Amino acid sequence: MIALVAGGTSAAGAREHVPLPKPRPAEAPQINAREAEPGEDEEPAPAEAAAPDSAPAAKADAAPATKPPSECRLALTEQIAIAPSIPDITGPGACGGPDLVRLEAVVLPDGRRVSVSPAATLRCGMARAIADWVRADIAPLGASLGSRVADLDNFDSYECRGRNRVRGAKLSEHGRANALDVRGIKLADGRMISLTDRDAPRAPREAVMQSVCARFTTVLGPGSDGYHEDHIHLDLAERRGGYRMCQWALYEGLPNIAPVMPLPRPAEAPPREVAADEERAPQQAAPSQPEAAEQVPAEEVEREQAETPPPAPPKPTKRAKAKAAAAKPAASKPIDLKPQAVPAAKPPARSKQAPARPPA
Repeated sequence: MIALVAGGTSAAGAREHVPLPKPRPAEAPQINAREAEPGEDEEPAPAEAAAPDSAPAAKADAAPATKPPSECRLALTEQIAIAPSIPDITGPGACGGPDLVRLEAVVLPDGRRVSVSPAATLRCGMARAIADWVRADIAPLGASLGSRVADLDNFDSYECRGRNRVRGAKLSEHGRANALDVRGIKLADGRMISLTDRDAPRAPREAVMQSVCARFTTVLGPGSDGYHEDHIHLDLAERRGGYRMCQWALYEGLPNIAPVMPLPRPAEAPPREVAADEERAPQQAAPSQPEAAEQVPAEEVEREQAETPPPAPPKPTKRAKAKAAAAKPAASKPIDLKPQAVPAAKPPARSKQAPARPPA
């Protein structure tokens, strides 16, 4: 018994001196139970089955969060404009931009809305400038005209193109979503302030021109370059030294030289189909005949033309034959360059006088 106890004590001491394996590093791959026990046919445990899907979940958590809204986006609230944010546009080329909105309407201080028709795709800064312009300048203008502003006629907003749609030209501010083309302002009573109409009152158009030239860095209208005769271009282009451009001629009445573009059809003019029929009528009408003239039946005229033989063609006279012979060139006759004697002129023949009658 004492020997067994002594042997057990020596065995325990020997185990204490045996080196143990180092612990497995945390970054080492997990050992699958199937690889450790190849002969086992059991299904993997739920915890082991979910282990491969843990990596994508960790990547999703590590993905950057959505970028915070800009200061302009925070300031452009629903009390100022109905302008939901839209995704950024990248390309083609340098077109597009960040922080874009779709400007659908401008909210006036009294809560009424001025719709933008159609909705404009703009950068937030340009949309905020349009909203401030309508709220501070255009709304009082409508009130001075005895009505209120109801609609802003949008001719063009974002469009990836060169300036004036010229191929190869420099990128337009429309391609950066930094410009808006306006044709007119509609009032609630149905009146339309056409900004480029020569017959429209000058005072409202001049008020609009002064307001936009004070707010936007570029204003192009009639008389600027020939491409803005039917709308007003507004943008916030940045230039050296803060340079601004305002080119808008307030034409009145018809010019001395007719413009290239066709003028609108007058309201008192008849429809085009009726006018065309009236123009064709004089050409198709038969010439008028005097009422007193006797009408000859058509049958008798045809009968007389059938009975009367056609007249024989006149015979050519000697003088006509001589002219025809002189007109034909002599192709084979050589040209004689020797001077020829001019025959002397014959004296005129005297007319024979009748014999005098003897006196009766």
